[in-house]
Amino acid sequence: MSEDVKDPISIDTDLENVLDNEVQEETTEKKSKSKSKDNLSILQAELDQANASLDESKDKHLRLFAEFDNYKKRSIKENYDIRRTAAQETIVAMLPILDDFDRAKKNADAGHEVFSDGVAMIYNKLYSILEQKGLKPMESTGEDFDPDNHEAITDIPAPSEELVGKVIDTVEKGYILNDKIIRHAKVVVGK
Repeated sequence: MSEDVKDPISIDTDLENVLDNEVQEETTEKKSKSKSKDNLSILQAELDQANASLDESKDKHLRLFAEFDNYKKRSIKENYDIRRTAAQETIVAMLPILDDFDRAKKNADAGHEVFSDGVAMIYNKLYSILEQKGLKPMESTGEDFDPDNHEAITDIPAPSEELVGKVIDTVEKGYILNDKIIRHAKVVVGK
């Protein structure tokens, strides 16, 4: 036999080897593609998990920032309220002194006793200082009776029809400190 002519069995074997190599390459390629798909799906899952974690962290950060902002606003408001009413106890303790001054001035105006110029100056200075601190006396006499502002001591028959349900006399003045009632006016109401 000549060397150019190959044995049919050897050709079949060569052909089988070539086919096996191609099948192996295809299998390797499929495995490689399968691994790539698996790796891609794993990476996608990790990315989704990282995005979810990032969203959760952003949400926590925003909530914490809002909570801190609310705390800051609340703290500023509380400090402002404390400053506005810091002297409230002292002023409330001084109200009986103001009542005594008012009674003395009323007696002096009625001609029963003398209200000296020095005492009048002290009276005016005390009232002006307390007004600067936010104290205002309530005007009650002649006003409609309001249980939120007035404390009725008694009620008497009204001298006229238009005074029914109104404050006829103020026994003790009421006071407001920075828009907050610190003492209700004690009044006599017409019925």
